[in-house]
Amino acid sequence: MRKLWVKITGLVIMLMAALPQIAMAAADKAPPIVIVADTRKFTGWEAWFTNLYNESHIYFALLTVVVIPIVGVCLGLLADLIMSHIGIDLHSRELAEH
Repeated sequence: MRKLWVKITGLVIMLMAALPQIAMAAADKAPPIVIVADTRKFTGWEAWFTNLYNESHIYFALLTVVVIPIVGVCLGLLADLIMSHIGIDLHSRELAEH
């Protein structure tokens, strides 16, 4: 048990000794990273969507959060319609586990 405490104490002391170096490394001024999407090959709604991404990440995120559930509901309704046309009825299904 004593060996374990010695190891833990040694690790804590080593981390405290290295903490100023970590802070100094983080303080170096690096040029900011700019994240952009290449819009040269896009047209129409794809170009609009990538330009929205380049201009405002917040508007892009909000639009994505709104669009994904709407598309999910539309695809779910389409799948339900297709399954009902091929004979799979999910509305009156009886469970086999009684």
